[in-house]
Amino acid sequence: MLNTPIRIILVDDHKAVRKSWKALLENNPLFKIIADCENGDSAINEAERLHPDIMLVDINMSPLNGFMVTQKVLEKVPDVKIIGLSVNNLPKYADKMIALGAKGYLTKTSALEEIFYGIIRVYNGEIFICEEVKKQIKTPNN
Repeated sequence: MLNTPIRIILVDDHKAVRKSWKALLENNPLFKIIADCENGDSAINEAERLHPDIMLVDINMSPLNGFMVTQKVLEKVPDVKIIGLSVNNLPKYADKMIALGAKGYLTKTSALEEIFYGIIRVYNGEIFICEEVKKQIKTPNN
């Protein structure tokens, strides 16, 4: 069990989405939202300033999308664990995030329990891809 909550920065360009995620996550004593950012530049600055444990980064933002934010944050603060968060459930998005150094990928329609579980797994050093994306990945046995 954790002695201190997992420190999280939320990155999404929609204020209502950030507020919802913040409320959902902070209902769990394992998590503490230390910042919420409405754009990539703000996310990069806050990551440098606060050194969070986890960043939940929306993919579809502009001018910097989640892929660019992931790349830039990890150049400056390589120990931050980034989880991509998107409405998009295509495996290629998850693959690209992981290739850029992210440690996880969740969809905005993932069950709350799966989101909590994914954040904890990534915090503990594992890579986590939500079921909604994993079930679409073609394996030789499919």
